[in-house]
Amino acid sequence: MRKRMVVAAAALLLATCALAQSRGKPEPQRVAVTMRNIRYHYTGNIAVHIFELSGWLTPTGEHAFPIFDDNRSFVLHIAAARMAITTDAMSNILNDHVFAAPDAPLKKISITASGNTLRIKGKLHSKGDIPFEEEGVLSLTPQGEIRIHSQKVKAAHLPVKGLMDLLGVNISDLVSTNKVRGVRTEKDDLLLNPQEILPLPKIEGRLTGIQVQGSIIVEHFGQQIPAMPPGNYMTYRGGRLRFGKLTMDDTDMVLIDMNPQDPFDFFLSHYKEQLVAGYTKTTPAFGLRVFMRDYNKLGKRK
Repeated sequence: MRKRMVVAAAALLLATCALAQSRGKPEPQRVAVTMRNIRYHYTGNIAVHIFELSGWLTPTGEHAFPIFDDNRSFVLHIAAARMAITTDAMSNILNDHVFAAPDAPLKKISITASGNTLRIKGKLHSKGDIPFEEEGVLSLTPQGEIRIHSQKVKAAHLPVKGLMDLLGVNISDLVSTNKVRGVRTEKDDLLLNPQEILPLPKIEGRLTGIQVQGSIIVEHFGQQIPAMPPGNYMTYRGGRLRFGKLTMDDTDMVLIDMNPQDPFDFFLSHYKEQLVAGYTKTTPAFGLRVFMRDYNKLGKRK
């Protein structure tokens, strides 16, 4: 009997310690986010047009909460979104980010579109910088990857797709993507992971639809997007968020376009310049309404 009591007491002690440890590690701060009609810059020449987006920010690594000034401190989780990227911006993503390493297999890539077909030009760097051209049909895999299925391939301006088929050679035999993050080959297909190919801040979300409209690739994430009020803005609510020298608890911050006639041109790495060019109002509940000038209009203002 006494032995059973000792075992029970020990089990209770272990459970109490585990509970204390779990309480000592609070859940990551989560900040709800909505965006509407935003031209969101990742770099100077990589931007996406966000028509609507709903999701949340969570901190990464050792960060206790998201820090607006550090794009490594948080992940943007997309619950639902509709956004677009131009073929020029997609070319820049591949050149400046995905295949930027000196030993990357592809270089000097340019992309144009015709219907649902992409025409890709570049150089096979791993094969002595041989120029190539490819025509591929754009589609989506069940896992949410972007698939480009090759239909025509030219190398050094000579048709090679027929010869490749005759010899039993695939795109995956010519292009090794083992060391390239966010890209892989599968027979005659090039597959891009939309969560991995973009620069920071990192995004997470399931791509559920994709289509080409002229020179623009439209992407749908998640399911139905909730109804949003009109305007060009970004809202951040709940949790804890650092914004410059200000740290907000139970965050209530809205970034608003000062020039709503066109999309809100926003560049996270230069938001301070946009902030200085605008003005801020405080609500009775100590929320912030930040009116910002478009990034692409800062030079005109000067």
